[in-house]
Amino acid sequence: MKTTIALIASTALICSAGVANAQDFTLEPGFGSVSLENGFTPDPYDVDLVSGGSIDAATIGCAGMIANAPDFRLDYMAGDIFPLILSVTSSSDTTLVVNMPDGNWACDDDSAGDLNPMLEFTQPMSGQYDIWVGAFGGGNEEATLHISEIMAGASYGGGMPDFSLDPTFGSVDLQSGFEPDPYNVQLTSGGGIDAEVVGCAGMIATAPDFRLNYAASDILPLIISTMSSDDTTLVINQPDGSWICDDDSGENFNASVNIASPMSGQYDIWVGSFFGDNQPTTLSISELYSN
Repeated sequence: MKTTIALIASTALICSAGVANAQDFTLEPGFGSVSLENGFTPDPYDVDLVSGGSIDAATIGCAGMIANAPDFRLDYMAGDIFPLILSVTSSSDTTLVVNMPDGNWACDDDSAGDLNPMLEFTQPMSGQYDIWVGAFGGGNEEATLHISEIMAGASYGGGMPDFSLDPTFGSVDLQSGFEPDPYNVQLTSGGGIDAEVVGCAGMIATAPDFRLNYAASDILPLIISTMSSDDTTLVINQPDGSWICDDDSGENFNASVNIASPMSGQYDIWVGSFFGDNQPTTLSISELYSN
């Protein structure tokens, strides 16, 4: 499922100065830069760009046609736990070329599936990563670069939950102290995406099942839970872009998430099915108790 960088890094090509000048990491990146520290949110950090260029990456042992200047620059503060995962999604055949903080090159063509590349640095270095997104056929195509510590943008070939889509079973605006409590929503669990791509369990849909716009207080928690005859899970994208999830904290294989100090803002909620089937489920939103 994953291609570790351990092998790639150990065999990364260190180019001579004459060859490396074709790809010039001293130039300003074409699509910007960012500084990220391990544990960053939202995860993934996405960058829309255009792949390709006039330089054949074969000069450094990689694949695809790339630009002279980097497409994007990442200044990264690594930790001791998380990997660093760089991946691309595009409708065209893209490649990745990365100049790492120690000056070595790493590259990939199709490890993320569907002709998309992925590099996973299992023990990433802190420092500057200059990133090129190549086009295998040489054309210039729209692409999205994903920077993550938990998942590949191509979701290992299985798709990604997309909180930009309209929720399937509606939405609600609630303010702390709302009545009636709980606020219940009838929906159907499950979907075609393995929630492992965001570090959770169960099979979920692409679009959120439900959206909660919540005005929090300093007193009450926010409790989101499920009630079903099926083994359900919860996957929630919080207002700050971070993901939280649960499998069996509720009764009878149901899920429950208790957020002691909730943020105000948009919560996108998926109800997953652990075994992948679609079952009637009650989603409960409360400040008092869990199902």
